Amino acid sequence: MNQHITTTTMTTTESYEDYNHTAFDYENYEELCTKHDIRRFASVFLPVFYSVTFVLGIAGNSSVVAIYAYYKKIKTKTDVYLLNLAVADLLLLFTLPFWAVDASIGWQFGHAMCKITSALYTVNFSSGMQFLACISLDRYFAVLRVSTHQNFKRRCLAICLFVWTTSALLSIPDLQFSDIKEHNGKHTCLPTYPKESVRQVTAFIQILETVCCFVIPFIIMLFCYSSMAKVLIKTPNIKRFRSLKVLLAVVGIFLITQLPYNAIKFWRAIDIVYVLITSCQASKTIDLMMQVTSSMALFHCCLNPLLYAYMGTTFKTYVAKTVKKVGSWRRPRSESAEEYAMYSDKHVEETNSFSI
Repeated sequence: MNQHITTTTMTTTESYEDYNHTAFDYENYEELCTKHDIRRFASVFLPVFYSVTFVLGIAGNSSVVAIYAYYKKIKTKTDVYLLNLAVADLLLLFTLPFWAVDASIGWQFGHAMCKITSALYTVNFSSGMQFLACISLDRYFAVLRVSTHQNFKRRCLAICLFVWTTSALLSIPDLQFSDIKEHNGKHTCLPTYPKESVRQVTAFIQILETVCCFVIPFIIMLFCYSSMAKVLIKTPNIKRFRSLKVLLAVVGIFLITQLPYNAIKFWRAIDIVYVLITSCQASKTIDLMMQVTSSMALFHCCLNPLLYAYMGTTFKTYVAKTVKKVGSWRRPRSESAEEYAMYSDKHVEETNSFSI
């Protein structure tokens, strides 16, 4: 969770969005705005939310990984991206029990785990957003009938390596600066940046994360899916309406879960530099909104299996087979019928898992 300074002089504000994001060391600042009510809300809301998200997310994403591992062959780049997305979501979800304990009673797991857990959160949240953009690009090329079969494995490896590397670079500040600090009567895991540059570094990191984890993926998704929608509208197909609804659902849910959090995060980054919030009540409101919107953004990892993997009819077939063969690890002998991207009458790049 974050701490933040606002006022015409400098007023401490405290935020509990998630402990692994940017934070200040306030030992040299006078606390003028007390937020016991915000802390109490966070100590109850965040552990409950993290627990629910953990259970739902593990169930959905682990089933995606299991089906790819035991039943379904990886045939397209979308399959590769879906598998990587599920892995990233799982690794992100595995950090939630730590943050739930941290929000409730404080950090109990030592300095090393503080750094590792903070870095893992950033790596997997960032990579998840980037793989969503990769999926949209792959489906866009499929609809345009641009062949991507040449050097399939090499290109996939290069793209996935780029995504994971970029995400790892974004986690370096967490790995470097995350530490256990005593705050409000308990120990918490949070990044503590050098006092002489705390404002500039914090604002820069927040803006960088917003650009890399929201702005760029959203621009790519918006361009690809809007172009795909134009193709669908011109294509006479009885399943066109369903495909358009899927596109709208993917973009709409991405905006609903990610836009509020990133908008507030960007606003706070600007406030760090220009001190725009001067009211204690306004600061409390922003802190509360940050808790709720960051939780919404995190919940997207529970929706990814439903939005991407399970929307493909053949993938749902594998899910049904898995349910019927609980306790059995035999691969099915019969292959599902081929499914065409965007439900188009014309053959485009094959995909057995993602229909848009």
